[in-house]
Amino acid sequence: MNPVETERQTSFQETLLSARRTMVLSEILKIALDSFRASKLRFALTALGMVIGTASVILVVTIGLTGKQFILNEIQKIGTNEIVLEYAGGGASSTENVVYNDYLTREDEKAVDAQLPGIAYSSPILEMHDRISFGGGLVKDTLVLGVTPDYKYIRNLLVPYGRFLDDIDENGAIHAAVVTETFARLRYGGVDAAVGREFEISGNPFTIVGVFKQSVNDFGQSEIAEETILIPFSVARYFTGSENVKLIYFSMRSMTEVGTATQEIKRIVKARHRPNSVYTTTDLREVLNMATTISNILTAVLVLVAAVTLAVGGVGIMNIMLATVRSRIREIGIRKALGATYREIKLQFLAEAVIISLTGGVVGTLLGLALPLSVRFFTDYILPISPWSIAIALGAAVAVGVVFGTVPATRAAQMDPVESLKYE
Repeated sequence: MNPVETERQTSFQETLLSARRTMVLSEILKIALDSFRASKLRFALTALGMVIGTASVILVVTIGLTGKQFILNEIQKIGTNEIVLEYAGGGASSTENVVYNDYLTREDEKAVDAQLPGIAYSSPILEMHDRISFGGGLVKDTLVLGVTPDYKYIRNLLVPYGRFLDDIDENGAIHAAVVTETFARLRYGGVDAAVGREFEISGNPFTIVGVFKQSVNDFGQSEIAEETILIPFSVARYFTGSENVKLIYFSMRSMTEVGTATQEIKRIVKARHRPNSVYTTTDLREVLNMATTISNILTAVLVLVAAVTLAVGGVGIMNIMLATVRSRIREIGIRKALGATYREIKLQFLAEAVIISLTGGVVGTLLGLALPLSVRFFTDYILPISPWSIAIALGAAVAVGVVFGTVPATRAAQMDPVESLKYE
């Protein structure tokens, strides 16, 4: 036989072998589907465990992402774009014998605003205290903060009654005040009754133009106390006799700019003051990153818990498949007697296990997606759906079918055809 004929014969055998394998695979799938049609209830009950497991994975990831989104939104309300510049103290240089104070000023704020185009808002904080009468003989030491109108946006404050301080108040040094809801209730009996009323700070009359509250509870981590009064910075500096401040707030347009801006703000300010003066900058990036990490860990733990349901469903598939193998021993013997190989028998029962598992996975995935999609359709709230949760659920369903279907499939493939035909 010449080389050309040998090559043709080899190619023909390969094509024939490929066609035979394709035919065998399609036949195996047909036999598996016929088996399911003959016992629909058993198939449905076996797949039920996978339906519950995959639906649990989808819902757990959705719940985890919803919780993560809520936590991050709450943190962002405090001000993730916010940078706090603080004067931490000064010291004498080698040629000086006294300790000096080198506080921040409005000029520092203006210099930073001019040199950093990414800044959206900025406000100095001038802190003072005064004894305020709340009626009935109650006098409390109350915090008074001198701020600019930008302070509202930096701290994400809400003003449910009246208005916040504006540029007219600041530029005209008007004796206007915005008070907390607690202050309004203690002094006037209600938040709505406080707007338009007058009270005194250090003997000077102030008119309440609004009542404010924080958009989220910061658990006492900010400079705002329960009975805080906000007044224009231009007015507050007359009480102290100086524009020197310890705190200046900046808010960036984007959170991605916070890291670079933090270093730049410190550089700009230090260049304007004595070399030994200490200034610190802080932001909420670390808090945000920590919250993200914790949320991801909790979601992963919940997914692992849901995976237990998948494992339980897999055990159910294995038990049913073992019972199926036992009830079909004569069928296995007949197929082997007709020429079915070890590989074909094993593939047949493994395919049945995978089909059961994957069908349950698909149905469970659809049910798991039904809840968040229904919430989106019937309400204005959008529950986050992760494509990865769908991929993980379906991939896990296939893996469970393969892993838990291997033992029954191997047992069926290893049966002796003679003994199988004798089985009653």
